[in-house]
Amino acid sequence: MKAKLNKIAIALGGNLGNSVNIFCSALSKLGEGGVKNIKLSALFQSKPENCPPGSPEFTNAALIGEWGASPEELLELCQQIEISAGRPEKHDFNAPRTLDLDIILFGSKIINSPNLQIPHPRAASRLFVLKPLAELAPDWIFPGINKTIKQILQAKIQ
Repeated sequence: MKAKLNKIAIALGGNLGNSVNIFCSALSKLGEGGVKNIKLSALFQSKPENCPPGSPEFTNAALIGEWGASPEELLELCQQIEISAGRPEKHDFNAPRTLDLDIILFGSKIINSPNLQIPHPRAASRLFVLKPLAELAPDWIFPGINKTIKQILQAKIQ
């Protein structure tokens, strides 16, 4: 029996090190870990939000793909990749980082557990998530809001 593949969206961010190389390595590891049909957005620069003073600008992107295992297994894979990219396992909220992988969407699922919230709770209010995601999946419906990514982005930039 073949596992059902869920459409997924992951936001990538980083403001330490060579983000292009770090993102390329992360894509490779996601593919090796089981993410299929990965498509990456263009890279965007954004100012740090709620970060310590003097934090460098972020490089952001989004990817979409397909995943056949559980959301928790995808979270575990993302966390392993963050650690392998040099992000400490224990880190301060919004501290500068080499790599941040946030699961934004997992099919039409809504998950609210202590370790995992999908859709990502702040994704719909962040241009650095919406812009790259709208480039890849403008017509995907954002669960809980029931609008497309493009509609949410357009409302945010007006």
